[in-house]
Amino acid sequence: MSTDTLQADRSQPPASPCVSVCALDAAGQVCVGCGRSLHEIGEWSAAGNARRWQIVEAAAQRLARIAAA
Repeated sequence: MSTDTLQADRSQPPASPCVSVCALDAAGQVCVGCGRSLHEIGEWSAAGNARRWQIVEAAAQRLARIAAA
């Protein structure tokens, strides 16, 4: 996830972080492709813009931790 995405206009919905690389981490809780938790993936379609932005930010942080490991 680029910093451009994280600094985008928050009044608009963010694009889905899905990158079509659907594989769960060893604990079976986080997608290593997009960084979202199973709960976040499930709630995405019904989530409002603010919640989607929260999900995008949390996913980006998880992906950074995965990359650093």
